[in-house]
Amino acid sequence: MPGKTTKYYNSGTNGAKEAYKKRLAYQAEYNKKPRELAKRIELNKENRRRGTYGNGDGKDLSHTKRGYVMKKASKNRGDKDDMPGDKRARGWC
Repeated sequence: MPGKTTKYYNSGTNGAKEAYKKRLAYQAEYNKKPRELAKRIELNKENRRRGTYGNGDGKDLSHTKRGYVMKKASKNRGDKDDMPGDKRARGWC
């Protein structure tokens, strides 16, 4: 079920199209940062080591307190409870 943001982007209004373009530009810059690049390289390397990279299973590796954990990609996005940093980023203590 799509969330409010997805519904807004898919609404087709001019403001939504511009907002979506702006978000994609921001994400492209953010993903180029050395810290994010290193994180992505690390997870891809571990995924290849486990033999699950590119096999179409729809799962990602996630950083957790227990180390790496395989999760559905959709559940891994914006996970709120695995790491203290995730909670702090969302205003929890």
